[in-house]
Amino acid sequence: MRLHSEFSIVDSTCRIDDVVNAAADDRQPALAITDLSNLFGAIKFYKAARSKGVQPILGAEIFLEGLGADPLALSRVMVLVQSSQGYLNLSELLARAWTQNMVKTHAVVKLASLEELSEGLILLSGAQAGPVGQALVQGDTSRAAEIALQLASIFTHRFYLELQRAGRPEDNVHVIEAVKLASRLSLPVVATHPVQFLTEDDYESHEARVCISDGEILGNQRRVRKFTRDQYFKSSAEMETLFADVPSALANSVEIAKRCNLSLVLGKPQLPNYPTPLTDGKPMPIEDYFRLLSVEGLEERLVHL
Repeated sequence: MRLHSEFSIVDSTCRIDDVVNAAADDRQPALAITDLSNLFGAIKFYKAARSKGVQPILGAEIFLEGLGADPLALSRVMVLVQSSQGYLNLSELLARAWTQNMVKTHAVVKLASLEELSEGLILLSGAQAGPVGQALVQGDTSRAAEIALQLASIFTHRFYLELQRAGRPEDNVHVIEAVKLASRLSLPVVATHPVQFLTEDDYESHEARVCISDGEILGNQRRVRKFTRDQYFKSSAEMETLFADVPSALANSVEIAKRCNLSLVLGKPQLPNYPTPLTDGKPMPIEDYFRLLSVEGLEERLVHL
């Protein structure tokens, strides 16, 4: 359910073809791509997965603002596409973030936009990097509950509390508290794994890439290590062992895959549905509007000449 590919250039070394082959070899029925703030690899991934008999699930990890005690504080959540409308809505969310709401180097989605464009999308809480997880790790369960209910009201029956065990110090604390919160609020949980590289042996090369991005030195013992050796592409058996104590979290990953049914038309030119002005209460035919703009443009050009 959670995969950064080569198109998350600051923090992943997973090549799409390699990771799709790994999923197919493990007989996994579905695989998601959730690059950070982009859908650049979506079509390549979609075609590669289908060619191997793996159901492709498109999505993105996004920066979100407007939740928590500080309305400008950023958190990270994950959005998965259910349908064609969801794909269009996620594309619009990312377009708005990159063109209208850059915070330093991050494209940030506003909560109002997420609420407006929630149709056809499933929201995962983002584990401890998300607004709910941040509150839980800080011990503020009341704020965590408030945020979880707010998101659940926007994504009715499409919001999941995300659980991760990737070898980070706060993982176990978050899982315990998130499961308690889910039980108290009657919310579903789902197990995900933050995949940044393909095999465990790829950890060092991944760290080198991260250091290049951060302007750091690999041998610096004092540098902040953002990732662990566990963040490789795990098999289904490994994930079943990892979350054997929370079977519903594993079952819900399958349930989410069943709910995502995006079908893309590829190989045909896709012209945009361009809006035209209303005439007599009806949209002007595109040919008439094109002719009108052409005449107006010609007149402006003649004046200039």
